[in-house]
Amino acid sequence: MARAGAVPLPASAGKQHGDENFPVASLLLSSALRPKILAFYRFARAADDIADAPELDSTAKLQRLDEFERGLSGLAGAPQALALHAAVMGDSRLLGHAATLLHAFRRDAMTDRCRSWADLMAYCACSAAPVGRFLLDLHDQPHHLHASADNLCAALQVLNHLQDCGTDYRALGRIYLPADWMAASGLAPNALAADQGDESLRHVIDLMLDRTEMLIEQAQALPRAMNNRRLAMETAITIAIARRLAALLRRHDPLAQRVGLSPWAYAAAFIGGMVSVMRSPA
Repeated sequence: MARAGAVPLPASAGKQHGDENFPVASLLLSSALRPKILAFYRFARAADDIADAPELDSTAKLQRLDEFERGLSGLAGAPQALALHAAVMGDSRLLGHAATLLHAFRRDAMTDRCRSWADLMAYCACSAAPVGRFLLDLHDQPHHLHASADNLCAALQVLNHLQDCGTDYRALGRIYLPADWMAASGLAPNALAADQGDESLRHVIDLMLDRTEMLIEQAQALPRAMNNRRLAMETAITIAIARRLAALLRRHDPLAQRVGLSPWAYAAAFIGGMVSVMRSPA
C-alpha cells in the first residue's frame, strides 16, 4: 500500500513507520485536527498490516477486515476502528472514507496482480483517494476539489508501488505494475526478483511515470484552490516531493537500490512548497 502523502496514506507491505516518504499529520496542520488524522492513519495502517500478513490466509484476512468494518459503527469490532469512530464523533462522511479503504485491503487479501493501468487506477480509487477526501472533508474544503486530490493520491500510490516493486514481489508475490504492459514488453513476473532491472522493466516504469506525471500535473492547482492555508501548504509540499521522487525514479533502478529523497531534497521540497503558497493570493 501507499505511504503517507499530503495526507496519511497507509504504508506499504513490510514498511516501518519511519520509512514513509510523506508526512503524517504534519505539524503544518491544525493541532485540533491532528488526533483525527492520526486515528484515521492508525486504522488504515492496522488494516493494511492484516492484508499483508504472510501468516494469514485469504479467509482469515477477510474475517479480520470485517471486524474493522464493524468497528466503524462504534459498537463493536477492531479497536482501531472504534478509536476512529470516537475521534471523528461518528461523522458518517469521514467514516465512509475509511470504509472505502477496506475495499482495497480486501482486494490485496484476495489478488496479487493488476491487469492494466485502468485496473491500477480503480485500485487507487479505493486505496488512495479516500485518504485525500478524508483530509479535504475534515478541513471543510469544497467537494469539487475531490477530483484533483484523487489525482495526487493516485500519483503517490503509484510512486510507492514503483519504489517497492521488488520488495512487494519478493515478500508477497504481489505486482502492481500493469500486467498487460509487462506482457507487451516481454517482462515475466519473476523479473522483479532480480537484483537489477532490464530494458523491459525500464520501459514499463517509464510508461507508468508518464501517466503519473500527468496525474501530478492535474493536481498542481489544488493548493491554490483551497481556502485553508495550512492544508494548502501541506499539499504543495507533497506535490513538490512527488515531482522530485518521480524524477529520481526516471534515473534510478528500484530493483538495484532503494530510490528515495535525501534529507536535503525533502528540505528543498518543503521550502519550495511553502513559498509557492505564500506567494499565491490569500
